[in-house]
Amino acid sequence: MASLTAFCHWLEGTQASIALHESIWVYPIVESLHVLTLFVFLGMTVMLDLRLLGAIMRSAPVSRLIQHFMPWMIGGFVVMMVTGVLLFYAVPVKTWFNIFFRLKLAALVAAGLNAGVFHIMASHTLPQWDRDARPPIRARLAGGLSLALWAIIVVCGRLSAYDWFDKDLASLAR
Repeated sequence: MASLTAFCHWLEGTQASIALHESIWVYPIVESLHVLTLFVFLGMTVMLDLRLLGAIMRSAPVSRLIQHFMPWMIGGFVVMMVTGVLLFYAVPVKTWFNIFFRLKLAALVAAGLNAGVFHIMASHTLPQWDRDARPPIRARLAGGLSLALWAIIVVCGRLSAYDWFDKDLASLAR
């Protein structure tokens, strides 16, 4: 933990981190791109998850939705991750010690594992249930868990932007 704190302090002292954090244009643009690509990624993810739950587009084959949504989901996710790393890079110490940021990271890892397990499972069984109005329980669980995790990620992302704990963080960050 101490080495990670030292790394965050070092990172925060780099010229590029300082320039990004102090920029009146670049930082807000990066932040805006982060939110906009979240909308793209999350919009497609929510529609796919709701289909997996059997709540919407019940006659649409899941494979077809995956085929249409995946390029948008991947593109949105990549830009969202790059901009997220840049936002962290701009204020690494404050961000690292924010409990909501850590919860967000944990939920991101869980969401990635959930998606990975679903796609591995679906690659073997999708042809059997692709057109079913109500997919099997494992697919529904993956969709429901995805919705819950992404809700946690969004809420923690918003809460991490506030500085409620800055006074407590000052002592930890030293």
